[in-house]
Amino acid sequence: MQQLFIKNDKQREWLKRLATLKEDIKGRAAYNDEENVFPSKNINALREIGYTKLTLPEEFGGAGFSLYDAILLQETLGSYDGSTALSVGWSLLTVGELFENRYWNPEKLGFLAERVNNGAILNRAVSEVATGSPIRGGRPGTTAKQVNGKWRINGRKSYTTASPELDYFITSAWIEEKETMGFFLIPREAKGLSIDETWDVISMRGTGSHDLVLENVEVNASDLVEIPSYSTGFKLNGWLLIVPATYLGIAQAARDYALHFATTHSPNSIKGTIAQLPNVQNLLGEIELELAVARFSLYGAAESYQEAKRNGIEQDNENKEGGEHIVNAVNTAKYVVTNSAINIVDKAMRLAGARSLQRTNPLQRYYRDVRAGLHNPPMDDMTITKLAEAAIKHSEGANKNEKEKVN
Repeated sequence: MQQLFIKNDKQREWLKRLATLKEDIKGRAAYNDEENVFPSKNINALREIGYTKLTLPEEFGGAGFSLYDAILLQETLGSYDGSTALSVGWSLLTVGELFENRYWNPEKLGFLAERVNNGAILNRAVSEVATGSPIRGGRPGTTAKQVNGKWRINGRKSYTTASPELDYFITSAWIEEKETMGFFLIPREAKGLSIDETWDVISMRGTGSHDLVLENVEVNASDLVEIPSYSTGFKLNGWLLIVPATYLGIAQAARDYALHFATTHSPNSIKGTIAQLPNVQNLLGEIELELAVARFSLYGAAESYQEAKRNGIEQDNENKEGGEHIVNAVNTAKYVVTNSAINIVDKAMRLAGARSLQRTNPLQRYYRDVRAGLHNPPMDDMTITKLAEAAIKHSEGANKNEKEKVN
């Protein structure tokens, strides 16, 4: 099915390049999960083939991949190992968003491009225990104050994915003197920066999503790189589709396991394999249907986002014509893909039976990993609410127009 969404030779070439790492990455997945180890070897291997600069524009020395292109590769990488894909995915989407929108001044973007070309990976550090999900608008407890011409930053960030390997942390902090939030570019080697290894969960165990601790960290005045116009600590944007692409890849891996098992398992109670049984075929058919719906939703949303950008429609301005539709398309795709991935893995486990619960069986890892998608932004309840509000708004507008025509 994924073949339907491959559109050009550049994508095919990169899929072949990524496939050279398949066996090594898959071979480390179980160990990294079991031991709660960050997949540094995988990240370094991806650096070596240039994967970490996929979404850096060509004018800055990168591969210049679009959102659609990146999703295609991320889905594939997710089928190898979810933790590796999610870890590098946050860097890819951050770079893609920054350079597409040119949030920073040209000098700072040029500096970042040079680092990314040399293999640097980065992520936004925004989550805090006290504020909950940053997209809900809580003010960060992390603070930044000007001292002797520099910024002094103190605070703690949670869920900092890929923290063991990140080269830069784009960190949100409250600037009291400006009465606003800003983002600061903090290098890993900054004095006072440390990682508290708090990540001990059952899902996406290899992502190293530990706490970032900042104790009197000082950065230059120019490292205040962004004062966002949005009110929340996190901006929903089309590049976030890279995250559900990872979960779709995990679902594909579960499907592949289930199909292989169905076509090779032959208990002595039947002739042939269990693939000939109606109940097994029903599960396989439902899995294929879920995958198709998820893919058309994901790649369709990516194409709509790119088309909107070409036409000057900004996703972050929902009041402009078309902006609201793009927001809802992106949010809906995330909702559909994440929940479909959960359903697909569940059906694969039903097909495989009790063996799927064995710790040596990859299905139990897929089952745990896909559930992490529910907690990546946007949350399901926000998506549902926005869809309802949009429907009500359009209905009320239509009713008003009808009344005006009558009068």
